[in-house]
Amino acid sequence: MGHAGMAATAIRYLRSVGAPTTAAPPAAHARATAARPPLRAVRDDERAPLDPAEFRSVLGHFASGVTIITAPGEAGPAGFACQSFASLSLDPPLVAFMVARTSTTWPRLAQAGVFCVNILGAAQGDLCRGFAVSGADKFAGVHHTPAPATGSPRLADVPAWIDCTIHAVHTGGDHHIVVGRVEALGTDPTAAPRGPLLFHRGTFGRFTQ
Repeated sequence: MGHAGMAATAIRYLRSVGAPTTAAPPAAHARATAARPPLRAVRDDERAPLDPAEFRSVLGHFASGVTIITAPGEAGPAGFACQSFASLSLDPPLVAFMVARTSTTWPRLAQAGVFCVNILGAAQGDLCRGFAVSGADKFAGVHHTPAPATGSPRLADVPAWIDCTIHAVHTGGDHHIVVGRVEALGTDPTAAPRGPLLFHRGTFGRFTQ
């Protein structure tokens, strides 16, 4: 499936859950909606007796890397900071990330049908904070070049990048689980030795041996 097909799949998914996308003929919208079962989050009577603050506190003990997910767009590039990224499959080469269903950036990524995962280095905490702010011009003053396969923004000085097309989108409670097929990837031999940016218990850190 090409980029156009991936984008169409993602847009049909968004229409089925009521997210804003570009206009489509009523008949096409009806077919897309009818083809998928209703999606829902966890019902109140299914919720475990957990305090949300405790949930975040306990899960915060899991240290993770930090990425910025980017995509091209007619109105300009889109991107957001994301720590919930993981490799998924070697054959075929797949990766995944999670994004809140309330994200205003996700519909722009879904419409693009492609994305680039920019893995941040130890000194890029400020860059991450800039992409974590909603409504700001996140790319102001940020140097980037088109990733080779999809044209998604590849940020300068990141240790590694992964260029993907959207392969599938699943629902996981209040988040989307986005699966990407890897089309190209690489590292920066200058930035990579500086080590990764880590996130642990609400703060940034770095790896030391």
